[in-house]
Amino acid sequence: MIPRYRYHSYCDRLLQDTPFLKSNRNLTERIVDKIILQLNRVYPQVLSNREAEKFRSLQISLRTRLADLLKHIQGTGERECQEFYRALQNNADRVYATLPSRSNLNTSDPLEISPDQERIILNDHGPVFFLACFSVAAGLAFLMYYNNPEVKSPSSARKVFGFTAIGFGRHIRNILISFLEDAALSL
Repeated sequence: MIPRYRYHSYCDRLLQDTPFLKSNRNLTERIVDKIILQLNRVYPQVLSNREAEKFRSLQISLRTRLADLLKHIQGTGERECQEFYRALQNNADRVYATLPSRSNLNTSDPLEISPDQERIILNDHGPVFFLACFSVAAGLAFLMYYNNPEVKSPSSARKVFGFTAIGFGRHIRNILISFLEDAALSL
């Protein structure tokens, strides 16, 4: 399914999010380390072992390493940027949720409904609503069929109602059976 919002590549999003990520204090040493390790371990590797060691070096400040990592990932390609976002979401969900590019994606057109909202709206009605709609449609179909002047055989309608009564509860079944008996007596 094609999303309703405008498509932004992961590289464009990373370029937009870089200043926010560099200044974000929630990206601690431990979280950045986990992101680097995930990028090193994913198949195919986004970061080689040597690159991962360079970006995990404790001799360089965290902000410098993070800036170098973001610059390196931006230069590698779309798949690598996507893997960075996946690692960020896995290891720092709060930071991921507050990214500027995510808020731009969510507010690109306020009149459109996102796929998640559409799924919630469509599934908001429970099974009772579905059964009620189906029952109304089936009832109307039976009435139209039974009241059709071209149909000469009411016995076919009785057969349909007889088999329909099997699936219902005792109260409804008694009503349908009494209707069938009344129809049979009137013939």
